[in-house]
Amino acid sequence: MADVMIILGDCILSDEIYEEQFVCDLPVCKGGCCVEGDAGAPLTQEETLILGRIVSRLVPYMIPEGLAAIDRQGYWVEDAEGELTTPLVEGRQCAYVFFDDSGIAKCAIEKAWEQGLIDFQKPISCHLYPIRVKKYPHYEALNYHRWPLCDCARAKGKKTAVRVYRFLKDALIRKYGVEWYGDLEAYISYVFEHKK
Repeated sequence: MADVMIILGDCILSDEIYEEQFVCDLPVCKGGCCVEGDAGAPLTQEETLILGRIVSRLVPYMIPEGLAAIDRQGYWVEDAEGELTTPLVEGRQCAYVFFDDSGIAKCAIEKAWEQGLIDFQKPISCHLYPIRVKKYPHYEALNYHRWPLCDCARAKGKKTAVRVYRFLKDALIRKYGVEWYGDLEAYISYVFEHKK
């Protein structure tokens, strides 16, 4: 199956979202997506306000370098393209990153959420990865982002036969709702059935 684009509500999804297989393999990649790259995690305007409200509850989970970056740059920054993002520590890791005992990069925001201290899980762009959402005036385009860093996730996805949209079920429901995700599953099932 190829070149079958799904249009669902005001979203257009690339075929890779339901063709490609993907499952994060943190013991292998060590959470590299939170460390590598040239910009922080994309944020919505609402998320910048949320970060300002919850940052004091994140302090126990943050590393000194991350706290220093936020003190210098603020809870969020505007990148070179004018996009709102999380700040970086010396141009590298996200300021909200900490490292567990195994050296795996993890999110202080998500840790505070897991502990029940905040009601915000993490930026939706992080939750949706490897899907990247591009907003246009009348629709959103959902595309699969291929990064060599995530080769291990593609290998694990293939081994476990988990497709991108299944791996990201919770994130997609958080962003678009249960009904939207149900429609997506139904449409994908229909497409796969008629491609046999």
